[in-house]
Amino acid sequence: MNYNDIVKAKELLNLPERATMEKIKSNYRKLIMQWHPDKCTGNNEKCTEMTKKLTAAYQTIRQYCNQYKYSFTQEELKQYLSAEEWWFDRFGHDPLWGNTKKPKI
Repeated sequence: MNYNDIVKAKELLNLPERATMEKIKSNYRKLIMQWHPDKCTGNNEKCTEMTKKLTAAYQTIRQYCNQYKYSFTQEELKQYLSAEEWWFDRFGHDPLWGNTKKPKI
C-alpha cells in the first residue's frame, strides 16, 4: 500500500481530505448499496466490477487507518474540543466568565 493507492481509494469512496471512520463507513455503505449486483439496475458485469473496486478501496482505507499512529498529546486533543469544553478550558475557573461545573466529557 502506498500513497497513490490511498488517494485512489479515497477518491473512489468519495471521501473528503479528512474523514472520520463513521464517514468512511457511511460512504462505503451508500456506494456499495448503489453498485451491488443485487441492487444495481445497469450492466451486471459493471456492477460486479465496481463492487469489487469499492470493497478493495474500503479495505485499503481501513488498513491505513489501522496502521495510523494516533497522537494523544494535549495540543492535539485540544484541536477537537467541543465549544463547551473549549470555553471551560479557557474560562472555567474565572469568577466572571467561568462556569462552576466542569462539562461531562
